[in-house]
Amino acid sequence: MRKWWPLAAICLGTFMLLVDVTIVTVALPAMAADLGTTLSDVEWVVDIYALALASLLLGVGSRADRIGRRKVYLVGLIVFTAASVACAVAPNAGVLIGARAVQGLGAAGMFGTTIALLGMHYSGRERGVAFAVWGATNSVAAAAGPVVGGVLTQYLDWRWIFFVNLPVCLAAVVLTLRSVREAKGQGRQRADVLGMVTFTVASGALTFGLIRAHSDGWTASFTLGLFATAAVALALFVVVETRHEHPVLDLSLFRRPSFTGIMISALFLQGAAFAYLLFESLWMQSVLGYEPVEAGLYILPMCASAFLVSALAGRFGPWPPRASIGGGLALIALGSGMQATLDAGSSGSSLVAGLVVAGLGVGLVTPSLSAAALATVPPERGGMVGGAVNTFRQLGFALGIAVFGVIFQSRIESVLKADGSVPDAHEAAVALSGGQARSIVSGWPEGERAEMAHLVREAFASGLNAVLVVAAALGAAASLLVVATVRVPTADGRQPEAGTIPGGQETRADAAL
Repeated sequence: MRKWWPLAAICLGTFMLLVDVTIVTVALPAMAADLGTTLSDVEWVVDIYALALASLLLGVGSRADRIGRRKVYLVGLIVFTAASVACAVAPNAGVLIGARAVQGLGAAGMFGTTIALLGMHYSGRERGVAFAVWGATNSVAAAAGPVVGGVLTQYLDWRWIFFVNLPVCLAAVVLTLRSVREAKGQGRQRADVLGMVTFTVASGALTFGLIRAHSDGWTASFTLGLFATAAVALALFVVVETRHEHPVLDLSLFRRPSFTGIMISALFLQGAAFAYLLFESLWMQSVLGYEPVEAGLYILPMCASAFLVSALAGRFGPWPPRASIGGGLALIALGSGMQATLDAGSSGSSLVAGLVVAGLGVGLVTPSLSAAALATVPPERGGMVGGAVNTFRQLGFALGIAVFGVIFQSRIESVLKADGSVPDAHEAAVALSGGQARSIVSGWPEGERAEMAHLVREAFASGLNAVLVVAAALGAAASLLVVATVRVPTADGRQPEAGTIPGGQETRADAAL
């Protein structure tokens, strides 16, 4: 059993950092009330963590290849643990948001090295099992976050969603020190600092611009300035990466259809499967009046189905990446579409069947995606590609929240304008999308509150439907792209186990693609 201790160490850290992506979604109303701020302000507690994680992953993965993957993973664990304590004792929203950004930095150090560490410790059939277990951990963590957050918030306090990280992270540190081997690339290569900086600025400015667009407007000078900054930074990133001897992301890999398909599917996965959970939680708590635990429990079936499929993948897989990734994304699209049937009379139970189907897709995609990504490069570049696939996943989540926020608010505003009974539809839509449904209804004349409550439920349901339809479209598009592009054939035409070729040798990029 000692051979599985590295897997346990890596999965413990991965579980905590991914739980923290979604664990705060059901706790936002309690945070806003306790810290004396608005729900719109504390939504940055979700966004800043996902943004920091996505923006820094690529550079961390590349640097880990040079300075040591185990070292980077350990430093990330320590930073994540310290930042969790700071989040738990934060006296105001500003400190909490800043601590969450630092927590995202630590999470990037952990997440950017996990795939490479797994690939280094396991090969052949054991690698398939390791990635299946790690994939199950990914699936369960992201889906279980709202459930765990609901229980801790309702029965203890929202601060415990951060305190709970301490014992798990300390156990991960001990296991890592005792079982995980150190490894890094050969030679002392010049760091691509400019590439890391330009990518971070580009992704950060784009996400921030999308978030500001639905509050300030698309034509606001600050919003346009953020988009312009993102465009310039992205152009500089491309120029730097094509000229640097050791780039953080080898752009020539995108000439290979399989690599491109895997990266795009990673980008769409988190957005199509998880970004809408924030808005569903907001709907259940602010409109339907559910307690945090009740809202979280409606998401629990997604967690269960994701775990089941990931476990089966470890027992009966590995399956061909083209089938598992493409089929999983199709299930995510189907599950999102099944939820897009809400109306003013809907309850949380209307989501359950679609969440189960989406969870099946998540459990199918996650382990296959990581293993297929690792198979595209030689082992010494595992950190770079591991960081890249996880970067695209978390960037998809951060961008998904931002894009869905624009769609959600716009659709609410359209419904309110069509009704005509709300004087300032835009201001009301901003307030509703910020979780102020109860205050708006209570502020209406007493004889008209029932009609206003019905209108609010109708507007929220319409906004959620629009978000879910877009999520379904993203999942379907990614599924078709994977089926069209991803090919990992062996010499005899069969699909090999991810990361190997006949005879058990590690694949290189040209062999895998």
